[in-house]
Amino acid sequence: MSQNDTRLGIALMIGASFVFAMQDGISRHLAAEYNVFMVVMIRYWFFAAFVLVVAGRKAGGLRAAAATSQPVLQIARGLLLITEICVTVAAFVLLGLIPTHAIFASFPLIIAALSGPVLGEKVGPARWAAIGVGFFGILVILRPGFAVFEPQALVALLAAFLWAGYGLLTRLAARKDSAATSFFWTGTVGALGMTAVGLWFWEPMTGPDWGWMALLCVTGATGHWLLIRCYEVVEASAVQPFAYFQLVFVTLIAIPLFGERLEPNVAIGAAIVIGAGIFTLARERRARRRAAGAARTIG
Repeated sequence: MSQNDTRLGIALMIGASFVFAMQDGISRHLAAEYNVFMVVMIRYWFFAAFVLVVAGRKAGGLRAAAATSQPVLQIARGLLLITEICVTVAAFVLLGLIPTHAIFASFPLIIAALSGPVLGEKVGPARWAAIGVGFFGILVILRPGFAVFEPQALVALLAAFLWAGYGLLTRLAARKDSAATSFFWTGTVGALGMTAVGLWFWEPMTGPDWGWMALLCVTGATGHWLLIRCYEVVEASAVQPFAYFQLVFVTLIAIPLFGERLEPNVAIGAAIVIGAGIFTLARERRARRRAAGAARTIG
């Protein structure tokens, strides 16, 4: 299918954001009762199985999906992602879903700030201004210097930096590998890495929590399937701002189920961060369109 169905793409992105918000709520519940490494390990077993099924159904099968000229980079991506997931889930328990996601929303700004030194991309004054505004929003959320400042918030900020690093490595890998290849390595390396760690922290689970674990695995696979379908029908840059709906859905889950509150500084700071992020994404999209137009003119 051609990448031109923007309405469907937006619907799929919002659907994926809702499913991932459910996944985060379930992760928050399970990680409060069991070791984070074990929870993420079991989640990755199912994710790896999903990845293998998807890869096996594509042209060339598993051999084609696994083919890469940059295995070290792909392994680094996979290991960085499992680290980010473990840190994020830990932040859900330490800090809460709402403030964690509010801080985590800064990752597009971190990617933009690091894309110059890491990828050699040009970051203009407007994007630097947006990055500065976005990090002012982070300061509004964190309120450093006030008695209410929670050091646990730095765990959420670390998760945002790890996710940004994963995004940069993914862009780097995309210069030579297809999305299917990167997806394959993400799932398989992640499952192997988490198994090597998680088995040491195995704990017996109750029957109801095994049900929650099964739902966690299903939501993970469903969310990724919705993202895959989304990117099949529309450009990623066109729908990326709608990923911020995940913060809205997380808030709707966290308040009634976990007794969290949307503090005024978190709401204001998140609005600043999201506004700066959307501006940055829009600038990046326009830059790509200009580059594509120039390439067609030259061609």
